Amino acid sequence: MKNGQLGHLYYGKALRDRDFRHFQDYKNTNPSTTHTFEGDLGFSLETVRQEAPVYGKGDFRTPAIILEEQNGASVADFRYKKHQIIKGKPNLEGLPATFAQESEAETLVVTLVDDQAQVEWELMYTIFRDLPALTRSNRLTNHGKEPVTLKHSMSSSIDLPDADYEMVHLSGAWARERHIETRKLTAGVSSIGSVRGASSHQHNPFLALKREETTEDSGEAVAMQFVYSGNFLAQAEVDHYGTTRLSMGIHPQAFQWKLAQNESFQNPEVILTYTENGLNEMSQTFHDLHRKHLIAPRWMEKERPILINNWEATYFDFNEEKLDRFTDEARDLGVELFVLDDGWFGKRNDDTTSLGDWFVDDKKLPNGIGTLAKKVKAKGLQFGLWFEPEMISPESELMKQHPEWVVGPPHRHQTLERNQKVLDFTNPQVVDYLFERMSSLIDETGLDYIKWDMNRNITEPYSQYLYDQVNFFHPYILGVYELYERLTTKYPDVLFESCAGGGGRFDAGLLYYAPQAWTSDDTDAVERLKIQYGTSLAYPLCSMGSHVSAVPNHQTYRNTPLKFRADVAYFGTFGYEFDPSQLTKEEKAIVKEQITEFQSLRRLIHSGTFYRLADPFKNQDTAWMVVSEEKSQAVVGWYRAHYFPNPKNDQVVKLRGLDPEKRYEIEETSATFYGDELMYRGLPLGVEFNGANHEKAERSGDHQSQLFVIKEKK
Repeated sequence: MKNGQLGHLYYGKALRDRDFRHFQDYKNTNPSTTHTFEGDLGFSLETVRQEAPVYGKGDFRTPAIILEEQNGASVADFRYKKHQIIKGKPNLEGLPATFAQESEAETLVVTLVDDQAQVEWELMYTIFRDLPALTRSNRLTNHGKEPVTLKHSMSSSIDLPDADYEMVHLSGAWARERHIETRKLTAGVSSIGSVRGASSHQHNPFLALKREETTEDSGEAVAMQFVYSGNFLAQAEVDHYGTTRLSMGIHPQAFQWKLAQNESFQNPEVILTYTENGLNEMSQTFHDLHRKHLIAPRWMEKERPILINNWEATYFDFNEEKLDRFTDEARDLGVELFVLDDGWFGKRNDDTTSLGDWFVDDKKLPNGIGTLAKKVKAKGLQFGLWFEPEMISPESELMKQHPEWVVGPPHRHQTLERNQKVLDFTNPQVVDYLFERMSSLIDETGLDYIKWDMNRNITEPYSQYLYDQVNFFHPYILGVYELYERLTTKYPDVLFESCAGGGGRFDAGLLYYAPQAWTSDDTDAVERLKIQYGTSLAYPLCSMGSHVSAVPNHQTYRNTPLKFRADVAYFGTFGYEFDPSQLTKEEKAIVKEQITEFQSLRRLIHSGTFYRLADPFKNQDTAWMVVSEEKSQAVVGWYRAHYFPNPKNDQVVKLRGLDPEKRYEIEETSATFYGDELMYRGLPLGVEFNGANHEKAERSGDHQSQLFVIKEKK
């Protein structure tokens, strides 16, 4: 722009290449606005669209950064210095981020400089060859002799020319995470965020703006997602001229970062997408980007194992003999991975003790954890363990040895949650201790899988290690990333599944290290319809931990059929969470069939294109499907949680993503249809009981589900 700062021209559908400076309008003549140049009423930072807005120069909207000099001044003036284009995508030091080969992406680095403060601001943009997505991050470096303090720092800021949008975000609480919320933008700030030290159950670091008429299959939407697992802020600010500033970054509450001479601060990455073809296409872009450019390639090439977890089967009450029987039954069912959950270490007979004491409980496992692992592996099963490395129990040996490792100011009351406190991950000694303990156990057991749990948020944010307490939250999450990085580098073949009381830290940052996450502690299949549907807005199916659990369900006490539970859990990583010895002979046969069926569909479900078909937040029914890249195979899930009387006789679900010219066979019925019939007329769902034809009914009552496998008929 004419003041040397960077202006924003356009964000949307791709345009042919040319000089677009004519998009910037400097014709404001309102005398009540600020004006940068004397005698020039046409140029005002209050009204012009900007790419890197700052505080203190006449723009009263939320800035991208607030930088304070040593004298207390917070007036920044970053002007263009240079730019370069790099093939591929550089790494972000100490942070998770998307990656790309030189042939897959290009990165633009624009350097801005505030000459007065002698601070350099590098803006990084990566655009991907085959996806309608780009990523943004930025880095500040202090080249001056005096220290400066970063007090507000957004990773991305975009000025949109109007406010005719609805804001879509994912909100909830423990056991009902990532429900879809939609509200119309109005004048002022609409925001979501977290100051809990984690991305949180309450708000996911994802936000979309869609037009009112946008549906799953048509219409415009702009979306952003934070590749970060700590405190965040995402907001849409509508100003008095009806324009919208969309921004995302580290939450400014309890954040400021002091930069001495030659020190830098790297902001985390934001993923941005645009679609003109509805929310399904938006989600598919995120799914593809995660699978190709965020999750480690080895975990997209390798099939994820079908697991069984003993938690809801035994809780803390188990011993080696009981686990022997459990794993015998699991092997006979065809399960591929056994996961030993909480209770194998210290004196952990309930949730009041022993977190931090990562040594095997020899009363439960007198022959040691290594011997148990060998026995499990000898049965043809992989072996996994539960850890909660970030936490410590007040009643633990580690607490006695290192009380200074606990988060919170000494000699003050400290809040408990789930009878535990938080270890200080800003302290390298804590990270080193946990790396040694976890490495020792991985080596002893030949571990295949780790479930990394985190069951409470941070209160009393204080470190006895740090000098500057205002900086606690960001160094904490950097410490978590450091431990993940060290473990995944040393043990690349160990599958990590992140967990935070279920879905309390389900974000793109952790998917970089742990390719799947426990979607929710709520395993009830009816509740999971909404949870998994909402999660799919921003995350791929291969990232969603989804299990068939016992009934009555341990969270809702609801009874649902075994088929219904599996039909929901198929659309995720898939596994079981019950005691197999409690199954009847008939139920065991059903489970064996389910495992065989999922094994045949696993590659399709985890790598195919996902479509949402019927919305459980708006309809009686839920439906979704996955289509192979060649459009030669598809699998459809249809669900009705609650029966209602006298339904329509001719019930169909309209499919998506098929080839209209191809002929398809429905595996369950051998019926054949062309793709255009299935998409435009719909897939018949069969006859439902309505009081007159119950003897011929194919389905009836609550908790109905149907799974349709569709293959091209040559």
